[in-house]
Amino acid sequence: MAKEQILSPMPGVVIEIQASAQMAIHKGQSLFVVEAMKMENTILSKVDGVVQEILVKQGEVVRKGQVLLTYQKSAPQAATSVQNDKEDIDSIRPDLQALRDRRHFLSDEARPDAVAKRVAKGQMTARQNLSLLCDEGTFREYGALAVAAQRNRRTEADLIKNTPADGLVCGMASINRDLFEDQPQNCAVMAYDYTVLAGTQGMYNHYKMDRLLGVAGKKRLPVILFAEGGGGRPGDVDVQTVAGLHIMTFYEFAKLDGVVPRISIVSGYCFAGNAALAGASDIIIATQNTSIGMGGPAMVEGGGLGKFHPKEIGPAATQAANGVIDVLVKDEVAAIEAAKQYLAYFQGRLASYEVADQRRLRQLIPLNRKRVFDLRELAETLADKDSVFELGRGSAQSMFTALIRIEGHPVGVIANDAKHEAGAITSDGAAKAVRLLKLCQNFEIPILSLVDTPGIMVGPEAEKSGTVKQAAELFKMGAKLNVPMFAVVLRRAYGLGAMAMTGGSFHAPDFIVSWPSGEFGAMGLEGAIKLGYRKELEAIPDPVEREAAYEKMLAMAYERGKATNIAAYLEIDEVIDPIDTRAWIVTGLQDKRGISS
Repeated sequence: MAKEQILSPMPGVVIEIQASAQMAIHKGQSLFVVEAMKMENTILSKVDGVVQEILVKQGEVVRKGQVLLTYQKSAPQAATSVQNDKEDIDSIRPDLQALRDRRHFLSDEARPDAVAKRVAKGQMTARQNLSLLCDEGTFREYGALAVAAQRNRRTEADLIKNTPADGLVCGMASINRDLFEDQPQNCAVMAYDYTVLAGTQGMYNHYKMDRLLGVAGKKRLPVILFAEGGGGRPGDVDVQTVAGLHIMTFYEFAKLDGVVPRISIVSGYCFAGNAALAGASDIIIATQNTSIGMGGPAMVEGGGLGKFHPKEIGPAATQAANGVIDVLVKDEVAAIEAAKQYLAYFQGRLASYEVADQRRLRQLIPLNRKRVFDLRELAETLADKDSVFELGRGSAQSMFTALIRIEGHPVGVIANDAKHEAGAITSDGAAKAVRLLKLCQNFEIPILSLVDTPGIMVGPEAEKSGTVKQAAELFKMGAKLNVPMFAVVLRRAYGLGAMAMTGGSFHAPDFIVSWPSGEFGAMGLEGAIKLGYRKELEAIPDPVEREAAYEKMLAMAYERGKATNIAAYLEIDEVIDPIDTRAWIVTGLQDKRGISS
């Protein structure tokens, strides 16, 4: 048989020779190990044969193409003579086992005492919350092996056991995949772990959050934050800082405003830095046991402001009434469900939906023009079934704001609630509406305005709250809108308040229609008559005759300002049967700007 050669495929040092003269070799057998650039390369036999001569020595430097040995080919060996060690694909290598051992400390099972404390408080762990939030099997954790920056004062084993992930569990996951035909809906998710140093913000978890926020911004991914925690952590001594005010986390989080939806979920105590992040979110969903404050008890006491229990600082009832908390729920399970529902409005259109009997709309406005009605019932009837997600229910109650769906399309709603301040636009009501308009503008969600207002609130008390500036913000925001806006007058549309509710002018929306119950005027009809015809009325001495004259003038004013008359002057586009409201909105959604896609 012919004499053959095996050549070195690279330059390097021969560190191992596994063949010898007259040795039978088979295809795939290891013959030499050559080290090059600190990497070991195994040279294998490509045929069956018998070694004739070894031409190099161990430790010898060889060049590429140099002959290493000669051999004679032989007939392929029978399969029974070839020693093939089958690879056990289920075997766990030592390096993988070491990783598993390390990752065990990340699990709740590794810290039963800490978990027991959470259970005793009626709360879930950070990992339990994320498991409930994320689509099954999709969470990919970032920075899991970090520990607190306290190696100069604690042992590595102690830190691994007691400060897993440096108190911040974060990563990427899909959420609501089931709603969108099993298409991945990726999000950045992060949860401060209150069982680790009270959920405080450590240096490494700042780095982790900065990293994840950067990825979220680059990939335009929504961000969901479980914000419970005590703020900055003073015990991280490994990283040398004086005040630590140069960290970028708050800047990076705020920079995502209007770029991606940001949701904060709070359960329990949320103070200082954690509260700052929650406050910078688009929405705060909180549980009833929540306290949110820009400083916790230690900071308050340190500032000489008194000694307080954490529950006394920014309790949920207070923060819901002032608008800090947008959605108040019973517990973490409900908070997560609310977060998933809210997020879905920014993830697209739902293919399936149910609709209530629209004939009910005809009966919801009382024939008595002064009688209040249930605005929420109206919204629930008009929108797709179970799609009304109200924002800020506990605050500025004369202004209703919500996200809904119409034929599966997300739509933002502002509306006046006559049950509170007669539906007048108050200072805080205007601010609440502006927030909703900005949210819709930022994320290209069409806006529906349901108008039933006597105007902007007036009087000495109203002016103390800065109504002049706050109400003007509605006009300024309306003038900036470039998303579709639709206006439906339910009943009263008076003065500057009605204009503010419709983007600044009745002709600013894509359409403005009225139900037959609509009534219009430059100001409230009663006030207009009393003011405009004061002299005439005062000239009538008989009180009974004066009241009769007033009622006659009022009837004439109502007739002039009723919906059908104002439509005849083209100040609005149409008067419609309430049953047709959804059809008008759907037509508006079929916009060339692609809103309905």
